[in-house]
Amino acid sequence: MSTKQIPSLEKLLARLDLVETQRLLKDIVAKHPELIEDIDRYVSLMTNPVASIEPSKSLGRTTVDPKPLQRQVRQILRDAVHYWEEGCEDDPIGEELLSIVQTAVDFSERGDSKNAIAILEVITSTCVENWDDVADYGADNEEVVQELNEAWCEAILTAVLTPEEKVDLKVNLETWHQRWDADFGLAMEALEQGWNYPPLMRVLQGNITEHGAWEGESPDYANDLALIRLKILERQERYQEYLYLAKAEGQTQQYLTMLGRLGRVEEAFAAAKTQMTSMEEAFALAKTLREQVALPQALNIAQMGLKLPGSCQYDLGIWTSDLAEALGDSQAALDARKAAFQARPSFQDYQKIESKAFENWESVKTDLLRILYTHGSWGIEEAKVDIFLHEGLIEDAIATVTELSSYYSTIIRRVMDAAIPHNPDWVITNARRRAESIMDAGKAEQYFYAVDWLKKVRAAYLESGRRSHWSTYRAQLMETHARKYKLMGLFKHKDME
Repeated sequence: MSTKQIPSLEKLLARLDLVETQRLLKDIVAKHPELIEDIDRYVSLMTNPVASIEPSKSLGRTTVDPKPLQRQVRQILRDAVHYWEEGCEDDPIGEELLSIVQTAVDFSERGDSKNAIAILEVITSTCVENWDDVADYGADNEEVVQELNEAWCEAILTAVLTPEEKVDLKVNLETWHQRWDADFGLAMEALEQGWNYPPLMRVLQGNITEHGAWEGESPDYANDLALIRLKILERQERYQEYLYLAKAEGQTQQYLTMLGRLGRVEEAFAAAKTQMTSMEEAFALAKTLREQVALPQALNIAQMGLKLPGSCQYDLGIWTSDLAEALGDSQAALDARKAAFQARPSFQDYQKIESKAFENWESVKTDLLRILYTHGSWGIEEAKVDIFLHEGLIEDAIATVTELSSYYSTIIRRVMDAAIPHNPDWVITNARRRAESIMDAGKAEQYFYAVDWLKKVRAAYLESGRRSHWSTYRAQLMETHARKYKLMGLFKHKDME
């Protein structure tokens, strides 16, 4: 059977006019929304003054015109001053400056370190020269400096620098450090070490010791430096050196996933058994193995990960459950969904687990309810109420909402509706307290809410055969708050009699 020959991208695009090309892009981004950031940066490079590029006669490369870029950075800082002078409190600087820094990173990723360094020099020097203007308004340079530090590190390690260029860069970095109180230690280390640092060279040759890629104790930024080096090695397709460095520097997730991406599935699986220490590492490797169509191994790694510490238990649990279900392993799918529920209980997942448990549902339900009773995290009140009401556990629902603020009025009222025939006294007591706090405070704009609570009081009195108690209480309120005319008007409605 012959394989259809797909035309090149250039030939495919040549068939489309402008409108058809735009429609194609919209459809692609709709299916892959993460691409919008790449498109945004590409369009910025083409249309923004930052990327005013002219051919370099001497190097045959492109060079960035610094003047438009310098003006843009200055304008960002000036706009921030005007913004704060108008009384705004948000920081308008970080996002815009970091977008320009990303432009430099994009050049580094394409191997164009000359333009990357040129852009970074303009951004850094312009910020240093003009930062006092925004510092007077409390602007903090920490986030910008961190991004610049990493971008400088990548550009330096991507470049082939002459001794003179290294000296110039060192002087600049030291000057900026002093004038801007900025920590460029990562970039300085990259400049000092390059790729010829003896311990690093030994590691890249496969000679790994307990010190990793350092002579002695590693600095605080060792992980950042290792990750940037790994990024460059991957870009240059130096995969074996990548693995050596990742292993030496304890970058377990990068080490395992690269093994998987290289198709060394059994090696990755064996290494994971002894080296994985977190859910995040397991999740990353499991997804890589799934991309390699090593599905049983991916499931096994994911199940291991659910027993490790980490902060992605819900996402990993759902992912593992879906994979197990696709492989026909119903028990693994159920266990993983329970693990997800334990991390973040929801009524939707509760129902999905019920649909998968079949004859074991009563036992599984006991486990899920135990999770709800002992779960101390904030933000699951609605899930508790949904599930308790679904199971007819009215007292548990009452216990969940009794002390909640009226911010949760929607779920409190739902519990009250369910509790009126079951525990009307609780409804009366709780709703009266909430209504009276509003009326006693004279919060006219909230009287409508007070009356809503009083309607629950009325319904509970009537349901329990105590209409006279409601009439007495209503009369007392009308006497106490007689001068609050807006409130009294609401009391005259039929459903308040």
